[in-house]
Amino acid sequence: MFDEGKPLFLQIAESVEDSIVDGSLPEESQAPSTNELAAFFRINPATAAKGVNMLVDKGVLYKRRGIGMFVAAGARDQVVRERRAAFARNYVDPLLAEGRKIGLDAAELEALVRERASAYATDERNLP
Repeated sequence: MFDEGKPLFLQIAESVEDSIVDGSLPEESQAPSTNELAAFFRINPATAAKGVNMLVDKGVLYKRRGIGMFVAAGARDQVVRERRAAFARNYVDPLLAEGRKIGLDAAELEALVRERASAYATDERNLP
């Protein structure tokens, strides 16, 4: 589960966000407590709390005093927007830059992506 190159608290936050995005943690539902996360991932509760508090600061989770953490209304849309923006920065921008270097225009890149997507849909073994 853990990526050695990424801080644990970020991985915990991403794990909670994954659950929000895939619908297993719906909006207005109670999120796992820091102690539950710490026990599940076998980490220090302070590390889990740091990840959860990051999500609170972003407005993805909110606290109900004495009850626990809950998924905020609109959290799924917010996380999806943030992840799409990160996807564009991390993958699409470098794709466009490399395409430009080797003389591909947007239409040619689109055709390549569609071709690869079709191959992937047909047989996942076609892709690395």
